[in-house]
Amino acid sequence: MNNIAVVDLFAGPGGLGEGFSSLRDEYGNSVFKIALSIEMQTDAHKTLLLRSFYRKFSQDKVPSEYYDYLKGKIDTQETLFSLYPEEAGKAKKEAWCAKLGSNGSLNHAVDTRIRKIKEENGDRWILIGGPPCQAYSVIGRSRNKGIKDYIPEKDPKNYLYKEYLRIIAEHLPAVFIMENVTGMLSARLNGESVFEKILSDLRSPLKTLMADGNQNIDSNNDYDIYPLIRPKDGDAAIPDFSNPRDYVIKSENFGIPQRRHRVVLFGVRKKYSSVRPDTLKEKKNTIAVMDVISDLPELRSGLSRNKDSMEKWKNRVLQLERNKWFQEYMKEKGDVQKCMRAALKDIENQDNLETGGQFVHGKRNCKPENSWWYKDERLDGACNHQSRLHMTGDLHRYMYAACFSRCFRVSPKIHEFPKELMPKHKNARTGKFNDRFRVQVSDTPSTTITSHISKDGHYFIHPDPSQCRSFTVREAARLQTFPDNYFFEGSRTQQYIQVGNAVPPLLARQIAEIVYQVIKETKDYGYPDSRKKKLEYVSHKKSRYEA
Repeated sequence: MNNIAVVDLFAGPGGLGEGFSSLRDEYGNSVFKIALSIEMQTDAHKTLLLRSFYRKFSQDKVPSEYYDYLKGKIDTQETLFSLYPEEAGKAKKEAWCAKLGSNGSLNHAVDTRIRKIKEENGDRWILIGGPPCQAYSVIGRSRNKGIKDYIPEKDPKNYLYKEYLRIIAEHLPAVFIMENVTGMLSARLNGESVFEKILSDLRSPLKTLMADGNQNIDSNNDYDIYPLIRPKDGDAAIPDFSNPRDYVIKSENFGIPQRRHRVVLFGVRKKYSSVRPDTLKEKKNTIAVMDVISDLPELRSGLSRNKDSMEKWKNRVLQLERNKWFQEYMKEKGDVQKCMRAALKDIENQDNLETGGQFVHGKRNCKPENSWWYKDERLDGACNHQSRLHMTGDLHRYMYAACFSRCFRVSPKIHEFPKELMPKHKNARTGKFNDRFRVQVSDTPSTTITSHISKDGHYFIHPDPSQCRSFTVREAARLQTFPDNYFFEGSRTQQYIQVGNAVPPLLARQIAEIVYQVIKETKDYGYPDSRKKKLEYVSHKKSRYEA
């Protein structure tokens, strides 16, 4: 059987594609193959291109030079690619840097490439992707309201999904997966619900885009749109999918160490929609922050506005205990004081904490949850693992917040900080920024990793008080379930943005399993008879045990 071809639009750094490309069948063979991925942001595209290059090798034959590049022993991506021109050429054919919907010539190039993919792979290919969501998100809409003369109906970002719709209408994939923010459920344009409009358009893409309004369209070219979670109310056997919340996936329920809630639409062309697809299987237990980051090398933060060194950093942190307010205030918070004193003692005994870098050698003696997914034995350390620079006041706030969360299992609100640790800006006391400093509680899933992590670390404080810092790119990537050998290109700011905007690959893999089942159930898929019978037997046997 040939791999099922995948076209990934608005791909970002490739989280959705990574999940699909990682899926294996009962024989250990790749089920899906990324045939084309498109991303307009330069650094995200470089990340996408590098991962495409990595996938051109079987897992046991990835060249040592790839790891040398991750460790900084090879300076540039092009130098690495020059060593393996055939694989690099295939990667460049797959991963394009382009702005979808920007011009007709690009549309023509994309259409030509997809037609070639269909010629090579047949009709049963799939489309995945998430059109940029800033215009739909609650934060984006709030920000846009502050822009003078901003008119939502004239913002091109509100219509980027139409390029996705155009591809569906033009090329009719067997299946599509579209991901977006939950803010789209409440967004409105021209008085109309954005979500209801998109849902209606996707159900009949040809009818939507027919300029002459021709309604004589083969219904086989329409789509059924399914949610990927089992509806909570009503008869689950005959759901009507009328509740928009049915399409919201809460990642923490599916083994992702992060409370990330996203709308995912699962479209199946009516020609192939013979049975109601399966849904994601909720996990019995959630996975917590420290379950997946505790084995990474410990780091300290760097010092901003000061010349940095381990000794200077220690002195700045240890100033905390010498403050009079620390003694007085902590009489009321005995457990927090005890935790902070222990952290200060740990720091006092430390001599060699690093601030990290693009690659940090070493690992700690523990295994993360789902280590089979994250770990690569050929990678003796962590890449993209560098701490930020922090002011002295923030070091003390971070330590306090981390100790508070250890004692009370929640992050402190701004009014729960000692007044001496309150930020000096006026907004701190208005009540509008209660979560201005948010520690990620160690024994629960994290809050949503967003692109805002690129601006400052105040919302993503590390739960270990002796490290006094915010998350590194690698720690954020772990919470997003990127494998450790997935390298993010560009500046650290761009790396954070890529991680924050991505789909968790381990969630995407679970979605891919459902898509695979739907594709397998379509007729004449192309299995040799004996192999098809075995797969049907395995599927039947599995369903009997699950029943």
